[in-house]
This record gives sequence, structure tokens and C-alpha cells, in this order.
Amino acid sequence: MGRSDIVNFPLLELEEIPIKVDSGAYTSSFHCHSIVEKEHVLICEFLDPLHHKYVERKFTFDEYKQKNVKSSNGKIEKRFFIKTKISIFKKRYSIDLSLTERGSMRFPVLIGRKFLSRKFVVDTSKANLSFDGIIVNIKI
Repeated sequence: MGRSDIVNFPLLELEEIPIKVDSGAYTSSFHCHSIVEKEHVLICEFLDPLHHKYVERKFTFDEYKQKNVKSSNGKIEKRFFIKTKISIFKKRYSIDLSLTERGSMRFPVLIGRKFLSRKFVVDTSKANLSFDGIIVNIKI
């Protein structure tokens, strides 16, 4: 796998989402906004209205966890985690994703070493190795 790629999240019906591979990060995270917990149900919107892949849709999750995560700046924050599927290299894998605000980041999804371990070798000199579609004017 390269330093970045384009993947699908079939259970979320989100396709051709740019990811950044970060073997220094333990967990994987997905950019969300409007993350709210109501009566033991998690409600969120993936991406945000400024992202070209944004779909105005509220997602709800009955099964989720909340954990403390140390961010790259060293601060500990509480984050919600969900389990879903990621499709890459024409295979589907289970993945745990923390939901967080990544709007200021270039990539909406960060893939950490917990997911990468025993599945992939990362070559940082390469990018978009798994994507077999035609990319035309993709904005990252």
C-alpha cells in the first residue's frame, strides 16, 4: 500500500474516498461533523458540506464505543468509535474508525497501524496503488 489511496466504505455507501496511511497513528479515523449521542444512539454526518464527496445524510449507529485517544498534538480527547467495512485492493475488511473533526486536514480518512498490521506493507514512495478506476480532477 502507498502513502495514500482511494477506498470505498460499502456499508456507509461512501465511494472513492481519499485516505492517508499513517503507520505512526494507532487508530484509524474518519472526518465527521455534527456528532451527537442521543438516547444510546450515535448520530453523525460523514465529511462536511465543503467536501466534494459529501452526501447530506445523517448516519445512526446503535453499536459504538467511546474511548480516550491521544491525538498527534499530545492532547487526550474522548472519541466515538464504530465498526464498518472498508474495500481496498478488491477485498473487504472490517475496520474500527474513530469519528473526529478532520475538516482542516487534506485527507478525510486516516488509516492507522491497527488496521494495517498483518495485512499490508507500506511503501511511502507510492500512492493510489489499489484504485482501479479513472480519477478525473479529484480534489483532495
